[in-house]
Amino acid sequence: MPGLRAALPAALLLLSSFPPAAAEQYPWPQAPGVMHPLNPNSREAAWAARTVLHYTNYRTASPSLLWVLHHVEKATVKVGGAITLGDIKYYLQFTIRDYIHEKHVGSCSATVLYLKNSPPQVRAKCVHARDKKQIQEADYRLYKYLQSQKKPITANSIPDNHGNIDRDHLSLLALAKVGSSDIMWKKSTEHVGYFLAQVKVVKQQIRTDDAVEFNFIVLLHKMPTQEMVACNMNVVWTLNDPIRVKYTCAPDNHELEDGSGQDSGSAAGTSHETKGNF
Repeated sequence: MPGLRAALPAALLLLSSFPPAAAEQYPWPQAPGVMHPLNPNSREAAWAARTVLHYTNYRTASPSLLWVLHHVEKATVKVGGAITLGDIKYYLQFTIRDYIHEKHVGSCSATVLYLKNSPPQVRAKCVHARDKKQIQEADYRLYKYLQSQKKPITANSIPDNHGNIDRDHLSLLALAKVGSSDIMWKKSTEHVGYFLAQVKVVKQQIRTDDAVEFNFIVLLHKMPTQEMVACNMNVVWTLNDPIRVKYTCAPDNHELEDGSGQDSGSAAGTSHETKGNF
């Protein structure tokens, strides 16, 4: 899609414009249990909204229905009470865009509770203009196509180093977005956010059951530190069921080796292959 190709380099340039993080501090008084208004244009509000979208993109489990943040309209925040002082809860209203077609498609109301030692807890209600039947039909066509393959689909560098994406690889990118959303949701904090920057390698695993399985190596852009986090990710998709994701991530700014010796069925063991059509 021309729009997606054009937007990717600009988006990565925008990400690189954020300054490195200083000491972790909040732009509001930290009175426990009190609601505080938050600037909708603040970094904290945007990261909380993106945490919601990582969660919903993973839980929706549809490569044909993926959202990215358009604009935060309203945000408030509350620090936990005396017992849970480290917990931060955001209340958000924001608009969303379609990930592939880059159109404004709807809005969400959500809460995000950042916990000390657990993934963020998300509650969200989103409305969108996409036709549900068309989405289901698109997922079905993609799923049946992937399931029918006798030779594994393989590809490298989506997008390439110039930000270009082969049209045939858009659905591979979308499936990687669904799987990596699980990683990014779980790793997000009120101070740290993630974007899917690139699928370095993808290889299909041919199965004899009803599931579709892919091994990915993905690069996640960590904000605001600007570090790239490489993750081996295994995605198993059965239509109308939750997508199952297994992953291992290298330390920040360290590449994962192709084939780390883990058992078959884990996210490791992916090998570089020649690019295949999709």
